[in-house]
Amino acid sequence: MIYKHITQLNIHQDVIVPCRKGQLDHLSQYTTVKDPDFNGEFSTVQMLYGAEDNRVYLLGLGEEKDAVNIDDAFRKLSFDYKKYWKEPVQIITEGFSDAELRKVVIGLEMSAYNIGAFKSKKEQEGAITFEIVNSQDVTALLEESQAIGATINRIKTLVDAPANQKTPEFLGQWAQASAHDANYTCTVLHKKELEAQGFHAVLAVGQGSVNSPVVIVTQYMPKKGMAVDIGLVGKGITFDTGGLSIKPSTNLHYMKSDMGGAAVVLGVVELVAKLKLNVNVVGVVASAENAVDSNSYRPGDVINSYSGKSIEIIDTDAEGRLILADGLNYIIKEFQPKQVIDLATLTGSVVQTLGYSAAGMFTNNTEMAQNLSKIGFEINERVWPLPLFSDFDSDLHSDIADLRNFSGKPIAGATTAAKFLEAFTEEHQAWMHLDIAGVSFGDSKYAKMKSASGYGVQLMVNYIKSISEN
Repeated sequence: MIYKHITQLNIHQDVIVPCRKGQLDHLSQYTTVKDPDFNGEFSTVQMLYGAEDNRVYLLGLGEEKDAVNIDDAFRKLSFDYKKYWKEPVQIITEGFSDAELRKVVIGLEMSAYNIGAFKSKKEQEGAITFEIVNSQDVTALLEESQAIGATINRIKTLVDAPANQKTPEFLGQWAQASAHDANYTCTVLHKKELEAQGFHAVLAVGQGSVNSPVVIVTQYMPKKGMAVDIGLVGKGITFDTGGLSIKPSTNLHYMKSDMGGAAVVLGVVELVAKLKLNVNVVGVVASAENAVDSNSYRPGDVINSYSGKSIEIIDTDAEGRLILADGLNYIIKEFQPKQVIDLATLTGSVVQTLGYSAAGMFTNNTEMAQNLSKIGFEINERVWPLPLFSDFDSDLHSDIADLRNFSGKPIAGATTAAKFLEAFTEEHQAWMHLDIAGVSFGDSKYAKMKSASGYGVQLMVNYIKSISEN
């Protein structure tokens, strides 16, 4: 997609005219149709013709409550009609706030996402030019918004990729290429380095796979010699069979998406670097494939961890928390970030609790929780607080190790997973865990099968922006 800022409408070209519900007086400027049979209901579209036989797309923005979803209205319009757009399309944005205009461009950019990357016959789509009509100079805003939308598409491509292509090593190569292009640093720790440095939990999870685990460390540090403002940790299970505690076959093919948290971390560090935000960020992705093999780790095993704590394995399908435990402990000890946030498609329990409407947020830091929650509601990437009560400590008791990886109880699964992670945070006062299992991957109007949503990139980047501005 190409975005250009213009100040004057060309009446000979096609134009998109956004309309808030019941506010249609301005339509006479763009079409001679006196009664367009259109009231501005959210995401409704009415295509008319202007005085010069140009197409006029009336796009409903709905009511005030629909404002957070403006991006989806533009995405759906572009997704449905882009095959007809051979010439530049104008968009009326006069009176839009910066946040609204950002949503317009992000939605349009996301409409360009092509999920059929592995099809033998691909539809060739030319770049569409959108001319943003606005009396203010919005060029910089357009560039930033396009970068955000493009990064969301890049991480969706990662999440939707099949596991035979998307190995842990592939994620490492992706990160190294990204670091080269966006001017940040990336180090990939392979098996020998993981063994030498003591990433025992990561190695245990990955030992049953022919694809060896890696830990990816990305750093964007514009403030030389200063502390790390925020550390991000992502779960990068490139395929999750459940291990010897094997999952049922139903929907097992979707377990290629179990690296959704890793994708967010990789995308956010890349985007922060592209936007040149004045904030020191470190991202750590612990990546492995949880496979079934004669060498797989077993229920009943006791493994070590980067922290030095021993872990009794109750369920090999509770593997994400194991690699996150190593990633969290590593980033805290190695970089001492002021804040730490981990993201993971961690539990089915959080989906049972919150459905597909919000991520589960676990933290004892009230300020972080309030700030992230506010940002999430503003951009419709919502989070919802869930407890870290000490009542659940006993659920992780082990007679033979420091703790166990699974409570075995059919209740509070998301909380006990978060409590497990908490044990590896060195009592960090600004740690947060986001369980994104219900929002990272699912049903969509843009695909016939479940697919990546792109959740988390805007949420984290906007949060990091708020840090850089303070």
